[in-house]
Amino acid sequence: MLRFTPARQVFLGVCAAALTVLAGCSAISGDDGRNNPTELKSFEPALTVQAAWRAPVGSGTGVGFAPIVGRDTAYAAAADGAVGKFDLTTGAAIWRVQLDTKLSAGVGSDGVTTAVVARDGTVIALDDTGEVKWRTKATSEVSIPPIVGFGVVVVRSGDYRIQAFNVQNGERVWSVQRPGPALALRAPSRMILAEGLVITAIPGGKLIAINAASGDIAWEGVVGSPKGTTDLERVNDVVGAPVILGPLLCAASYQSKITCFDVSQGGRPAWSKDFSSTSGLAIDGKHVYSPSQQDIVTAFNIQNGALVWRQDALRNRRLSGPAANGQAVVVGDLEGYAHFLSPDDGRLVARLALGGGPIQAPLQTTLHGVLVQLGDSSLVMLTTN
Repeated sequence: MLRFTPARQVFLGVCAAALTVLAGCSAISGDDGRNNPTELKSFEPALTVQAAWRAPVGSGTGVGFAPIVGRDTAYAAAADGAVGKFDLTTGAAIWRVQLDTKLSAGVGSDGVTTAVVARDGTVIALDDTGEVKWRTKATSEVSIPPIVGFGVVVVRSGDYRIQAFNVQNGERVWSVQRPGPALALRAPSRMILAEGLVITAIPGGKLIAINAASGDIAWEGVVGSPKGTTDLERVNDVVGAPVILGPLLCAASYQSKITCFDVSQGGRPAWSKDFSSTSGLAIDGKHVYSPSQQDIVTAFNIQNGALVWRQDALRNRRLSGPAANGQAVVVGDLEGYAHFLSPDDGRLVARLALGGGPIQAPLQTTLHGVLVQLGDSSLVMLTTN
């Protein structure tokens, strides 16, 4: 059981590309090639990987989009306003609708209500046939997928306000806000729901747990503290989604640390390691995996944070958030490749060209394989032999 004890936004658009973050900016002062994506080299595959199915969603994606997975279904959205529910076994669309507005974030769903957010901050809730239930406005733009559950739809807006709306009628239930830093990282980030708590990042490298029903703050924890003297050096945001396994709640941050908290001990840090990620982490029963800021995939012992291995063959390839299923660690890259790494030593064991442009959405482990949302917004299910 999860337990906790009580307790001027300017996006960092360096070189105008959210996922490149600081990579590639050497062109401003003369590019020496150190940030160029590593060329892929051949290797002897140890796994056979195939795309079991591919399903179109719509057109366009971005840092605010990630599919959400249930037991046998997935929900996904695209920047052009397409939203759909898909069968995880076959990829068949159970329903798919085209909204009359462009989207900035999606999707969240509890299997009954599905939520997305328009570019003007309008939160749109759909029933489980794809019909619009209600629309309401967040306080500012939203670039993080909403979450749905425990009677509320929750969004985190660009003014660092976490807002909950009644899942039935869209009325605002509660709002929590924290002051923001001068600069913030525009990178993939997600909230999660666990044991009735909304767990989300807040400015300054922190996590916060909020009671989904009441808006009361149950816990705050520091993943990593800002360093340096300039605003740019002190940019320090939690990236990806926090991940829970047993008593551990783990999260990665940019220019700071990976930290795992022991929620059985009131959320006290179990271990923390200096690290900088722009895409987040994944966990299996043994390790915590994360691509570094330079896209060096790194594995840490889940119990004590000890370094297990590093793999630099994908350096600067703008890797997605990883998925881990015990058989492999999987990441997507800027050219639409899916790379499979051994969880034991990090060696490359398979690679598959998927096309569709850069893979920005975090990969999802499912009971049917690894689900990928491509740069063209379509979904692909990857399976291994």
